[in-house]
Amino acid sequence: MQTLTHNPMLKVSDAIQMQREWTFARTSPLLTSLYRRLFSMLTPEELLGRLQEVLDMHEVNWRHVLSCVSTLVVCLPDVQQLIRGWVARLVARAFESFDSESLVPAFLIVRQAALEGPTMFPPYADWFKATFGSARGPHGRSKKALVFLFTFLSDLVPFEPPQYLKVHMLHPPLVPERLRPLLTDYITLARTRLADLKVSIEDMGLYEDLSLASGATEHGSQALQDVEKALEVFVHTGKIPVAVMEASVFRRPYYLSHFLPALLTPRVLPKTPDPRVAFIESLKRADKIPLSLYSDYRQACSTAEEEKPETPVEKAKPSCADGALGALKAALEGLRAAMADPVRHDVVSAHIAVISERLHATLNPSEDSIETPEIQLRVPAPELGRPEREAVDLLLTCFCQSLVAASSFAPPQRQGPWAVHFVRLLCGPALLPVVLTRLCQLLLHQGSCLSASHLVGLAALSVHLSESGPTLPHVDLGPPASAQGLSMPAFLDGLLPCRTGESLLFCVRFCTAAISYALCKSPSESCATAPGHFCPGLVKKFQFVVLRLFSEAREPPCLDVAGDLLWKPLCLSSTDWTRAALCLWRNRTFQELLKEKEFQLTYRDWLQLELGIQPEVDVLSDTERRDFHQWAIHQCYLPEPSATGGCGGDLEVACSILTEAVMDFCQRSAPMCLQRSGSQSFDHLENSDLVPGGRIVNRDILSRLQEMVAELELGWSGVARAHFLFGIFRSRLQALGDMSTVATNLQRQRELLLQKRILLSLPPTVLFASLKGQPATVDCNKFFDFVNSALRNFCSHGGALTHDITTHFFRGLLSTCLRSQDPTLLVDLTLATCQTECPIILTSALLWWPRLEPVLACQWRRHSQSSLPRALQQLAEARDLARSFLSLDTALPTPGPTWVSAAALHFAIQEALKEQGRRELKRLDFKQDKVLLFLLFFSVMGLVSAYLAPSETIDPPKMLDVCAEILKCLERRRVPWLALFQLTEMGAGPGQVLLRLASDQHIRLLPLAFFSLLPHLDPDALIREDAFLRVAVDMYLKLIQLFVAGEMSTLPTLVTQSQAYQDQDDPLGLISKARLFLLRSIPRCPERCFLNMTEVMQHSAHLLVCFCDHTEVLMASQRLTALWGLGLSAWGQCCHCPSHVPSLQVLISLGSQSHRGCKVERVFSCSCWPLARTWTQR
Repeated sequence: MQTLTHNPMLKVSDAIQMQREWTFARTSPLLTSLYRRLFSMLTPEELLGRLQEVLDMHEVNWRHVLSCVSTLVVCLPDVQQLIRGWVARLVARAFESFDSESLVPAFLIVRQAALEGPTMFPPYADWFKATFGSARGPHGRSKKALVFLFTFLSDLVPFEPPQYLKVHMLHPPLVPERLRPLLTDYITLARTRLADLKVSIEDMGLYEDLSLASGATEHGSQALQDVEKALEVFVHTGKIPVAVMEASVFRRPYYLSHFLPALLTPRVLPKTPDPRVAFIESLKRADKIPLSLYSDYRQACSTAEEEKPETPVEKAKPSCADGALGALKAALEGLRAAMADPVRHDVVSAHIAVISERLHATLNPSEDSIETPEIQLRVPAPELGRPEREAVDLLLTCFCQSLVAASSFAPPQRQGPWAVHFVRLLCGPALLPVVLTRLCQLLLHQGSCLSASHLVGLAALSVHLSESGPTLPHVDLGPPASAQGLSMPAFLDGLLPCRTGESLLFCVRFCTAAISYALCKSPSESCATAPGHFCPGLVKKFQFVVLRLFSEAREPPCLDVAGDLLWKPLCLSSTDWTRAALCLWRNRTFQELLKEKEFQLTYRDWLQLELGIQPEVDVLSDTERRDFHQWAIHQCYLPEPSATGGCGGDLEVACSILTEAVMDFCQRSAPMCLQRSGSQSFDHLENSDLVPGGRIVNRDILSRLQEMVAELELGWSGVARAHFLFGIFRSRLQALGDMSTVATNLQRQRELLLQKRILLSLPPTVLFASLKGQPATVDCNKFFDFVNSALRNFCSHGGALTHDITTHFFRGLLSTCLRSQDPTLLVDLTLATCQTECPIILTSALLWWPRLEPVLACQWRRHSQSSLPRALQQLAEARDLARSFLSLDTALPTPGPTWVSAAALHFAIQEALKEQGRRELKRLDFKQDKVLLFLLFFSVMGLVSAYLAPSETIDPPKMLDVCAEILKCLERRRVPWLALFQLTEMGAGPGQVLLRLASDQHIRLLPLAFFSLLPHLDPDALIREDAFLRVAVDMYLKLIQLFVAGEMSTLPTLVTQSQAYQDQDDPLGLISKARLFLLRSIPRCPERCFLNMTEVMQHSAHLLVCFCDHTEVLMASQRLTALWGLGLSAWGQCCHCPSHVPSLQVLISLGSQSHRGCKVERVFSCSCWPLARTWTQR
């Protein structure tokens, strides 16, 4: 008490002006030692009580009182809440009695505590806003209370440092509207004081720390800091920061005079625009940079490019942080020396306070800078500036060495809270991104080079960061690592890849140190009550690596190792990591931890980790790896109950989980491989196990799946059971949703390619269910459904599947049928089923028959002496007859279904075109009408394929000539063919088969082929067809629908290579040609053509409503009456949209007809151009 009241010469006004010189770091060590001895004698509550007594009863020495408060905050961090409560009581008492003598200590105490930094106490601005920034504050009770507050603040103005005046002006107390003059008067007074101090509120930095203990920042350095922080926000959000936009309007003098000059510093512009260039261009587009200033900047940059100085600018300027870095190093050495007695947390906290101040001088971070919910990191290539890297290296080295030094005197649980306070310092908003970036560099790229002390120190640091995870921002690694930011435990887990032998060894060392530290730090707490000490990812990886590397760990452990013996051996330079890992594995507490569901390494977890292993750089040999897989699957996870992450003894469940794990792993790896970053971790995935045309997943895991599937099929012998794979495939495709966007469409294609590769890697018999019934039949309905719903759309080429899946099916068919008593009959029955259920299988066999026949013949001869089954012989005959048809002069019989013969002929024509170029098809008249119709369909599909992929198929002009020649033959024979362009699966027509022979995209693009073919035909013959007008209008409406949906944008070959539209160069030109064709043809159509238009126009009305953006589309429709005898014929369709939405009006009307013999005026008009322009602009 005598110390606090000794020589009370300083007044309150002096204390207000000078208290920033009385922080802990600037107080005499003798005085702080005296305070610490006093603190050891009293509890924090008693200390605050004594301080209150001194303030109430005596004249005090404000220097000693406030330095005591600083020492109290630094040395007793747990006293923060007590001080906040004490200040709140002082404020409440002051407003109760309107006594400024009570309010002065409150302001001085909270400002003094805030000067120690946000790691020790919240900033003064936060306290002022929380206390007076709402109606619940003590000043909001009455007018008298508000007058008291502003009177007090006004009395302080002559002595206030500028930073506190800025706080009061930028975060003023909440004032009712009727009392606004009180606030206005105070702001005027504060502005006057700032003007006297030659400090302008307009010139204040955008991100200036209003609670800094140092003096006012120079405009130049503050503007540079503002530019860096604005760039940081711009990189995070991709948008101009709000603070910059507001400053450009409300704080224009500072923005124009300081911020823009700092931003537009001339330099040599990079060839690839960096964030600074992008930020400047964004400001220019937003008209936030004057044109003259921008022109001068570009000119100066051009001059800098021409000069190209030999020495970088950085070398021309000596670093001003070298002295501060030396001071930081000295402060850190003092902390290491204090680790001889780490329990003296008052001493340690004092050193940390000094380190905080030295760090601020080194990096000059603004603790009140940016509120970012996520930290942006560039993990594949993390970079740091030289000052940041040197400072963070000093901090991390100090932490590691201090931990080792403290551990030599006491175990972690008896070292006090020094590590928590140090980590809290590292987690500051400005420092945490730098620390995490350096951790990425060390753990991902230099892990094997770390010494034992560094490794255990960084492991302990990861434990503390995991504990602080809920209070820390998430880490954003950028796409495609994660759609959302990663939590701190998840981020740290990703820094430990398990791919190579080297990374596995480092992982087991790091995890051993981290888990041992966490166990020893809180041995008295059960694992269930302290889950925050452990990162689940590290625990799971430790289990995975230990079981993988050490075969003795696969036996039941002997729980005989005490927890205290885990940590100390790790701090030695000659650590036996294998022994340490096994000791941790046998630890009783650790084994109890593994019983918690959160830390169990499930079968799925094990698969994901094992899939990431690269066999060619694995520490295990091929034999050792196979033995480990067999043990893990069959001895560990297969018998394990499902509730604990196993398979419950069900081999099918084990296969299903393995299949899904493989596909999940590949889906994650595929996009990350493109960006050279890992799936299980953030390191490079240069040797991805799934790339189209490359390797398929991990070969060893795939071998295990093949073995398990073979074993599963043996267990199903004689039992009818659908294969589990197709259920997995169907559910995964359904989870992807529709294909409304290009992204989802590509994702679905990648998923299907992956599913196909999985099927091809397994025995072909998985495509079929087991034999069932008497006589036996083959059940392949699941595969048929998979082909018709999925493979037909993404793995087909012109009415056929790819060669690999086709061969796989037929090999599996023969293998399955050869097990029966009559394999020939079973093959014939199965292929007969294909004709109706999955016809694309047969067309695929026809396409690939030259390569397929030797494989099937060889397989059949190995088990049977008879010739191939009749169904396969018919495919061969159809193929041979089709080739013979092109060279013989006589008509040949058509074996099997007509569409099979047509498909064979289509493929023969394609081969002839590839070999001989243009081919005359004069002998088409010898073919049956049905064969010609089906041949036209296949040729039209070939034309669409040529438009889609001209480099992989026949040129579009050649396919167009083939289609035209077939159409001319049909016209000569008066065979109606227009129905092929309106196929439906309803009824008994050809649509049931043909629609299953082409992809949905091919069917949607039929209008393109239709209008490509019409100019090659006789218009007079066309208009005589009853169905012509109906089909033509329907095709035209669907053509517009294709344009609106954007599907025509991927078909440039149609308008550039087609002879019919060679003068058009865009989709609108194609629509224009089609419309012109209809306008010329409709007046010539006979009257009967209009009798069946109602359904088409109703469908067109539905399309028009879908095209419009507005939901309240006013429809007016007049139906076709067909009352020609009464002299009336009118039907129409009209869509009227409000003026503020895109308009599309289609009016199809027939003029009135007088009596019999009068000419009928028919007008077909389509004003689709407004809609076309609108969608083009979008």
